[in-house]
Amino acid sequence: MKIAIYSRGIENNQVADLGLLINELKKLKVEPVFFQDFFNKFYSAINLSGNYSTFNSSDELDSSIDCMISLGGDGTLLDTVTLVKESGIPVLGINYGRLGFLANIGKEDLQIAMDALINRKYVLDKRTLIHLDANMKLFGDCPYALNEFSIHKQDTSPMIKIHTYLNGEFLNTYWADGLIVATPTGSTGYSLSCNGPVVFPDSASFVITPVAPHNLNIRPIVVPDNNIISFELEGRTEGFICTMDSRREIVNKEVQLAVKKETFGINLIRLNENNFLQTLRNKLSWGFDKRN
Repeated sequence: MKIAIYSRGIENNQVADLGLLINELKKLKVEPVFFQDFFNKFYSAINLSGNYSTFNSSDELDSSIDCMISLGGDGTLLDTVTLVKESGIPVLGINYGRLGFLANIGKEDLQIAMDALINRKYVLDKRTLIHLDANMKLFGDCPYALNEFSIHKQDTSPMIKIHTYLNGEFLNTYWADGLIVATPTGSTGYSLSCNGPVVFPDSASFVITPVAPHNLNIRPIVVPDNNIISFELEGRTEGFICTMDSRREIVNKEVQLAVKKETFGINLIRLNENNFLQTLRNKLSWGFDKRN
């Protein structure tokens, strides 16, 4: 079995945990393939014996890779979306970060997770991606996101007007600091912090959520993900911020933007005992009432 391992970096207090992971893989006769930049950051801190393979880009991840392990928080797992692309390589998130909503397997469950991988005792959650089309080159060869697409005003500039259309039919003009179009996976992220609803991962929908709207009667709306959502931008400044998950580009008001469901998805590995409702309760304290 061959497993790719990605991380943005490692803190001093996480070196021992990484050593445990490498030893566990060696004991299970699993061949790890490390992201090169990550390998460079930790190899001198851990006593490694033998040779280890590395990779620098998605082009080096072939069909021999059985899965990818993301070590970090949710932001680290979002990075893996641009690495696995349409390969179908499943991703297992081990939480070295804070919240860990997507990367929800704790370090203390490492041995259980490795056993589940080896014996294939896990569930694959296929998650929808959102794809961006534009009349200019944006986000290189990865114009898609797992959580959300968003449009924002720049810095302290006045609010902007975002004319929004569903399949060419006018939906609404949002006077706001920005607008989020979230996937079901992203409904528990940035959209939720802007009062967007939580939707189930398999709900086949997008959530359109304004950021700080200037109208009391503007609310988030859920639309089917077979819609093409397009935008026209107005504002007193020339530039706007366009994001796909944690990546951002500056665009001008003449840009033409439209989002739709991506033609492929990403597979997240879930241990059998974990499910979406348990994660909501454990990570977001959903339904928690100290009186009960």
